[in-house]
Amino acid sequence: MKVWLNGAFVEDTDAKTSVFDAGFQHGVGLFETMCAKNGKVFRAQSHMERLAESAAMLRLTENLQTAPLVEALQLTLDKNNQQEARMRITITGGDLNMLQQTGESGGGDPTIIIQTQPPTKYPDGFYNNGVMVSIAGGRVNPYDFSAGHKTLNYWSRLLNLQMAAMQQCGESLWLTPSATVAGGSVSNIFIVQDGGLYTPAARGEEEINSEPSAVLPGITRNVVLEIAKELGVGVQKKDIAFDEVLGADEVFLTNSSWGVLPVIGVRATVQTEEGAGTQDQKISDAKVGKLTKQLHISYQDMVDRETLSV
Repeated sequence: MKVWLNGAFVEDTDAKTSVFDAGFQHGVGLFETMCAKNGKVFRAQSHMERLAESAAMLRLTENLQTAPLVEALQLTLDKNNQQEARMRITITGGDLNMLQQTGESGGGDPTIIIQTQPPTKYPDGFYNNGVMVSIAGGRVNPYDFSAGHKTLNYWSRLLNLQMAAMQQCGESLWLTPSATVAGGSVSNIFIVQDGGLYTPAARGEEEINSEPSAVLPGITRNVVLEIAKELGVGVQKKDIAFDEVLGADEVFLTNSSWGVLPVIGVRATVQTEEGAGTQDQKISDAKVGKLTKQLHISYQDMVDRETLSV
Protein backbone atom coordinates (compact mmCIF):
# COMPACT_ATOMS: atom_id res chain seq x y z
CA MET A 1 0.00 0.00 0.00
CA LYS A 2 1.12 3.55 -0.73
CA VAL A 3 1.36 5.96 2.20
CA TRP A 4 1.39 9.76 1.90
CA LEU A 5 4.22 11.01 4.12
CA ASN A 6 4.97 14.73 4.30
CA GLY A 7 3.97 15.35 0.71
CA ALA A 8 5.38 12.25 -0.99
CA PHE A 9 4.14 8.72 -1.61
CA VAL A 10 6.14 5.81 -0.24
CA GLU A 11 5.44 2.13 0.27
CA ASP A 12 3.97 1.45 3.70
CA THR A 13 6.94 -0.79 4.50
CA ASP A 14 9.30 2.11 3.74
CA ALA A 15 7.41 4.82 5.66
CA LYS A 16 9.66 6.16 8.43
CA THR A 17 9.71 9.00 10.91
CA SER A 18 12.37 10.24 13.31
CA VAL A 19 12.77 8.62 16.73
CA PHE A 20 12.80 12.21 18.01
CA ASP A 21 9.33 12.89 16.58
CA ALA A 22 7.11 14.44 19.26
CA GLY A 23 4.40 11.92 18.47
CA PHE A 24 6.72 9.05 19.31
CA GLN A 25 8.49 10.75 22.19
CA HIS A 26 5.53 12.36 23.95
CA GLY A 27 2.31 11.34 22.19
CA VAL A 28 1.91 14.87 20.79
CA GLY A 29 -0.44 14.67 17.85
CA LEU A 30 -3.91 14.45 16.39
CA PHE A 31 -5.63 12.12 13.98
CA GLU A 32 -8.79 11.71 11.93
CA THR A 33 -10.38 8.55 10.61
CA MET A 34 -12.71 8.65 7.64
CA CYS A 35 -14.63 6.31 5.40
CA ALA A 36 -14.35 6.27 1.64
CA LYS A 37 -16.95 4.84 -0.68
CA ASN A 38 -17.45 4.86 -4.42
CA GLY A 39 -13.88 6.12 -4.79
CA LYS A 40 -14.43 9.27 -2.73
CA VAL A 41 -13.69 10.25 0.88
CA PHE A 42 -16.89 11.06 2.77
CA ARG A 43 -16.98 14.51 4.39
CA ALA A 44 -13.24 14.99 3.93
CA GLN A 45 -13.56 18.78 4.21
CA SER A 46 -15.36 18.53 7.56
CA HIS A 47 -12.74 16.18 8.94
CA MET A 48 -9.89 18.44 7.84
CA GLU A 49 -11.57 21.53 9.28
CA ARG A 50 -11.91 19.79 12.65
CA LEU A 51 -8.27 18.69 12.46
CA ALA A 52 -7.05 22.18 11.65
CA GLU A 53 -9.17 23.71 14.42
CA SER A 54 -7.82 21.28 17.02
CA ALA A 55 -4.25 21.78 15.80
CA ALA A 56 -4.59 25.55 16.24
CA MET A 57 -6.41 25.39 19.58
CA LEU A 58 -3.86 22.98 21.05
CA ARG A 59 -0.97 24.95 19.51
CA LEU A 60 0.30 21.99 17.54
CA THR A 61 0.40 24.14 14.41
CA GLU A 62 -1.58 27.07 13.07
CA ASN A 63 -0.51 26.49 9.49
CA LEU A 64 -2.64 23.55 8.35
CA GLN A 65 -4.31 24.20 5.01
CA THR A 66 -7.45 22.13 4.61
CA ALA A 67 -7.76 22.18 0.81
CA PRO A 68 -4.34 20.56 0.13
CA LEU A 69 -5.06 17.94 2.81
CA VAL A 70 -8.41 17.08 1.22
CA GLU A 71 -6.62 16.72 -2.11
CA ALA A 72 -3.93 14.52 -0.51
CA LEU A 73 -6.59 12.24 0.98
CA GLN A 74 -8.18 11.73 -2.42
CA LEU A 75 -4.81 11.22 -4.10
CA THR A 76 -3.94 8.53 -1.54
CA LEU A 77 -7.21 6.75 -2.23
CA ASP A 78 -6.62 6.96 -5.98
CA LYS A 79 -2.96 5.90 -5.68
CA ASN A 80 -4.07 2.69 -3.97
CA ASN A 81 -6.89 2.16 -6.48
CA GLN A 82 -9.54 1.75 -3.76
CA GLN A 83 -13.25 2.32 -4.09
CA GLU A 84 -13.97 1.65 -0.41
CA ALA A 85 -11.55 2.23 2.43
CA ARG A 86 -10.95 3.24 6.01
CA MET A 87 -8.63 6.22 5.89
CA ARG A 88 -6.56 7.87 8.58
CA ILE A 89 -4.52 11.04 8.71
CA THR A 90 -2.09 11.51 11.58
CA ILE A 91 -0.34 14.76 12.40
CA THR A 92 2.35 14.97 15.07
CA GLY A 93 4.53 17.72 16.52
CA GLY A 94 7.34 16.67 14.18
CA ASP A 95 11.04 16.31 14.87
CA LEU A 96 11.45 18.91 17.57
CA ASN A 97 12.59 19.34 21.16
CA MET A 98 9.43 20.17 23.11
CA LEU A 99 11.45 21.67 25.98
CA GLN A 100 12.80 24.37 23.66
CA GLN A 101 9.40 25.51 22.43
CA THR A 102 8.57 28.99 23.67
CA GLY A 103 4.92 28.76 22.68
CA GLU A 104 5.23 31.95 20.64
CA SER A 105 5.44 30.44 17.18
CA GLY A 106 2.30 28.31 17.26
CA GLY A 107 4.18 25.06 16.80
CA GLY A 108 6.87 23.67 14.53
CA ASP A 109 6.79 21.72 11.28
CA PRO A 110 4.49 18.74 11.80
CA THR A 111 4.81 15.21 10.51
CA ILE A 112 1.75 14.31 8.40
CA ILE A 113 0.92 10.75 7.39
CA ILE A 114 -2.07 9.51 5.39
CA GLN A 115 -2.78 5.81 5.20
CA THR A 116 -5.62 3.80 3.76
CA GLN A 117 -6.86 0.30 4.50
CA PRO A 118 -9.77 -1.89 3.46
CA PRO A 119 -12.93 -0.93 5.35
CA THR A 120 -13.76 -2.79 8.54
CA LYS A 121 -16.64 -5.17 7.91
CA TYR A 122 -19.04 -5.43 10.82
CA PRO A 123 -21.43 -8.39 11.19
CA ASP A 124 -24.99 -7.76 10.04
CA GLY A 125 -26.06 -8.82 13.52
CA PHE A 126 -24.55 -5.65 14.95
CA TYR A 127 -27.13 -3.60 13.07
CA ASN A 128 -30.02 -6.07 13.04
CA ASN A 129 -29.78 -7.09 16.69
CA GLY A 130 -27.76 -4.31 18.34
CA VAL A 131 -24.83 -4.58 20.75
CA MET A 132 -24.25 -4.51 24.48
CA VAL A 133 -21.96 -1.86 25.95
CA SER A 134 -19.83 -1.83 29.10
CA ILE A 135 -18.84 0.99 31.45
CA ALA A 136 -15.30 2.33 31.15
CA GLY A 137 -13.05 2.33 34.18
CA GLY A 138 -12.28 5.86 35.37
CA ARG A 139 -13.90 9.10 34.29
CA VAL A 140 -13.34 11.49 31.41
CA ASN A 141 -12.03 14.87 32.57
CA PRO A 142 -13.81 17.85 30.96
CA TYR A 143 -11.13 20.19 32.34
CA ASP A 144 -8.29 18.43 30.54
CA PHE A 145 -7.09 20.90 27.90
CA SER A 146 -7.21 18.16 25.25
CA ALA A 147 -10.76 17.01 26.08
CA GLY A 148 -13.03 17.03 23.06
CA HIS A 149 -10.10 16.77 20.65
CA LYS A 150 -8.95 13.66 18.78
CA THR A 151 -5.45 13.38 20.18
CA LEU A 152 -3.01 10.47 20.02
CA ASN A 153 -3.56 9.81 23.73
CA TYR A 154 -5.83 6.81 23.18
CA TRP A 155 -4.33 4.25 25.55
CA SER A 156 -7.13 4.32 28.13
CA ARG A 157 -9.78 4.22 25.42
CA LEU A 158 -8.23 1.26 23.63
CA LEU A 159 -7.73 -0.58 26.91
CA ASN A 160 -11.40 -0.15 27.78
CA LEU A 161 -12.39 -1.27 24.30
CA GLN A 162 -10.37 -4.45 24.83
CA MET A 163 -12.04 -5.01 28.17
CA ALA A 164 -15.44 -4.43 26.57
CA ALA A 165 -14.67 -7.05 23.93
CA MET A 166 -13.76 -9.50 26.68
CA GLN A 167 -17.29 -9.00 28.01
CA GLN A 168 -18.77 -9.53 24.52
CA CYS A 169 -19.62 -5.84 24.28
CA GLY A 170 -19.31 -3.62 21.25
CA GLU A 171 -18.27 -0.42 23.06
CA SER A 172 -17.43 1.06 26.45
CA LEU A 173 -19.26 4.14 27.74
CA TRP A 174 -17.37 6.92 29.52
CA LEU A 175 -18.89 8.96 32.32
CA THR A 176 -17.90 12.41 33.54
CA PRO A 177 -17.11 13.11 37.22
CA SER A 178 -20.73 14.26 37.62
CA ALA A 179 -21.91 10.88 36.25
CA THR A 180 -23.27 12.17 32.95
CA VAL A 181 -22.52 10.13 29.84
CA ALA A 182 -19.87 11.64 27.54
CA GLY A 183 -19.95 8.91 24.88
CA GLY A 184 -18.13 5.76 23.92
CA SER A 185 -14.41 5.11 23.72
CA VAL A 186 -14.52 5.76 19.97
CA SER A 187 -18.02 7.08 19.43
CA ASN A 188 -20.70 9.64 20.20
CA ILE A 189 -23.93 8.61 21.92
CA PHE A 190 -27.58 9.40 21.19
CA ILE A 191 -30.71 8.42 23.06
CA VAL A 192 -34.30 8.42 21.83
CA GLN A 193 -37.04 9.31 24.30
CA ASP A 194 -40.72 9.91 23.45
CA GLY A 195 -39.87 10.47 19.79
CA GLY A 196 -37.16 13.05 20.49
CA LEU A 197 -33.41 12.69 19.96
CA TYR A 198 -30.89 13.69 22.62
CA THR A 199 -27.09 13.84 22.59
CA PRO A 200 -24.52 15.42 24.92
CA ALA A 201 -23.29 18.87 23.94
CA ALA A 202 -19.87 18.64 22.31
CA ARG A 203 -16.84 20.87 22.65
CA GLY A 204 -17.84 24.35 21.48
CA GLU A 205 -21.56 23.75 22.03
CA GLU A 206 -21.64 24.34 25.81
CA GLU A 207 -24.12 26.75 27.32
CA ILE A 208 -22.77 29.91 28.95
CA ASN A 209 -21.41 29.31 32.46
CA SER A 210 -21.61 25.53 32.11
CA GLU A 211 -18.57 23.32 32.57
CA PRO A 212 -16.53 22.55 29.44
CA SER A 213 -17.49 19.53 27.38
CA ALA A 214 -15.25 16.50 26.98
CA VAL A 215 -17.30 15.34 24.00
CA LEU A 216 -15.74 15.24 20.54
CA PRO A 217 -17.82 17.10 17.92
CA GLY A 218 -18.12 13.99 15.77
CA ILE A 219 -18.48 14.29 12.01
CA THR A 220 -20.85 11.31 11.83
CA ARG A 221 -22.71 12.79 14.81
CA ASN A 222 -23.24 15.98 12.80
CA VAL A 223 -24.47 14.00 9.80
CA VAL A 224 -27.04 12.26 12.01
CA LEU A 225 -28.16 15.63 13.35
CA GLU A 226 -28.64 16.82 9.75
CA ILE A 227 -30.66 13.71 8.89
CA ALA A 228 -32.82 14.06 12.00
CA LYS A 229 -33.65 17.62 10.97
CA GLU A 230 -34.62 16.42 7.49
CA LEU A 231 -36.87 13.78 9.05
CA GLY A 232 -38.52 16.35 11.29
CA VAL A 233 -37.19 14.74 14.47
CA GLY A 234 -36.65 17.09 17.39
CA VAL A 235 -33.06 17.19 18.67
CA GLN A 236 -31.71 18.50 21.95
CA LYS A 237 -28.08 18.73 23.05
CA LYS A 238 -27.89 18.33 26.81
CA ASP A 239 -26.26 16.51 29.69
CA ILE A 240 -27.47 12.91 29.76
CA ALA A 241 -27.49 11.07 33.06
CA PHE A 242 -26.60 7.40 33.08
CA ASP A 243 -30.12 6.56 34.30
CA GLU A 244 -31.49 8.30 31.21
CA VAL A 245 -29.53 5.92 29.02
CA LEU A 246 -30.94 2.92 30.89
CA GLY A 247 -34.46 4.33 30.68
CA ALA A 248 -34.33 5.40 27.03
CA ASP A 249 -36.59 4.07 24.32
CA GLU A 250 -33.59 3.64 22.02
CA VAL A 251 -29.83 4.18 22.22
CA PHE A 252 -27.26 4.24 19.45
CA LEU A 253 -23.63 5.20 18.86
CA THR A 254 -22.01 6.91 15.90
CA ASN A 255 -18.59 7.06 14.31
CA SER A 256 -17.17 7.11 10.79
CA SER A 257 -16.35 3.40 10.78
CA TRP A 258 -19.70 1.83 11.68
CA GLY A 259 -22.06 4.75 11.04
CA VAL A 260 -25.07 4.23 13.31
CA LEU A 261 -24.70 1.34 15.77
CA PRO A 262 -27.73 0.27 17.86
CA VAL A 263 -27.27 -0.41 21.59
CA ILE A 264 -29.67 -2.81 23.32
CA GLY A 265 -28.24 -2.96 26.83
CA VAL A 266 -25.49 -2.23 29.33
CA ARG A 267 -23.31 -4.94 30.84
CA ALA A 268 -21.62 -4.14 34.16
CA THR A 269 -19.17 -6.01 36.32
CA VAL A 270 -20.55 -6.61 39.83
CA GLN A 271 -19.09 -8.11 42.97
CA THR A 272 -21.05 -10.84 44.72
CA GLU A 273 -20.29 -13.26 47.54
CA GLU A 274 -19.30 -15.76 44.86
CA GLY A 275 -16.91 -13.29 43.27
CA ALA A 276 -16.98 -10.97 40.26
CA GLY A 277 -19.72 -11.43 37.68
CA THR A 278 -21.64 -9.52 35.05
CA GLN A 279 -25.09 -8.03 35.21
CA ASP A 280 -27.10 -6.94 32.19
CA GLN A 281 -29.53 -4.03 32.06
CA LYS A 282 -31.76 -4.04 28.99
CA ILE A 283 -32.62 -0.85 27.17
CA SER A 284 -36.34 -0.84 26.48
CA ASP A 285 -37.25 -4.22 24.94
CA ALA A 286 -33.62 -4.95 23.94
CA LYS A 287 -34.49 -4.62 20.26
CA VAL A 288 -33.30 -2.18 17.62
CA GLY A 289 -35.70 0.75 17.58
CA LYS A 290 -37.57 2.21 14.64
CA LEU A 291 -35.79 5.58 14.60
CA THR A 292 -32.38 3.95 14.95
CA LYS A 293 -33.13 1.75 11.95
CA GLN A 294 -34.26 4.77 9.94
CA LEU A 295 -31.18 6.79 10.82
CA HIS A 296 -28.90 3.87 9.95
CA ILE A 297 -30.49 3.51 6.52
CA SER A 298 -30.56 7.27 5.93
CA TYR A 299 -26.93 7.62 6.91
CA GLN A 300 -25.85 4.91 4.45
CA ASP A 301 -27.96 6.59 1.77
CA MET A 302 -26.30 9.95 2.44
CA VAL A 303 -22.83 8.45 2.21
CA ASP A 304 -23.75 6.92 -1.16
CA ARG A 305 -25.40 10.10 -2.39
CA GLU A 306 -22.48 12.36 -1.54
CA THR A 307 -19.71 10.03 -2.70
CA LEU A 308 -21.47 9.31 -5.98
CA SER A 309 -21.95 13.01 -6.75
CA VAL A 310 -19.56 14.67 -9.18
